[in-house]
Amino acid sequence: MGTPKFSLLAAGLAICVASSWVQAQPATDVPPPQLEPLEEGEAPAVTIRSGKEPDQITESRDKDGKVREVKVTSGGSTYYLRPNEPAGSAMRGDGQSNVNRPAQWRVMEFPTPQQQPELREEEQPVEAPPPPMPESR
Repeated sequence: MGTPKFSLLAAGLAICVASSWVQAQPATDVPPPQLEPLEEGEAPAVTIRSGKEPDQITESRDKDGKVREVKVTSGGSTYYLRPNEPAGSAMRGDGQSNVNRPAQWRVMEFPTPQQQPELREEEQPVEAPPPPMPESR
């Protein structure tokens, strides 16, 4: 029984000694390759905006002063936060009530003709000529 344990211990000790001997080998002194200077390229054709538009937060309250809705405009995104009202007779913290209410976005909303600004002359739709008549054979 002692022989397998001894051979396993000897093999582990040999691996430790071999790995420390490999790490102790001095590295060959090879000089680093010479670096060549690079030519400056063109400036990027991208405009980076340095300032960030501040977020706009608007709260709507009911007659009692409770917050009904919070409108947040951040960058190009507008979303709405509403308080979590438990459904039915559920109390906050019940298994039936939900603790979190996610943000909501309005979708499929398009400007009405009154809200749409006048199109500039270059943005006016171009009248296309009618298609040619097919040749009869």
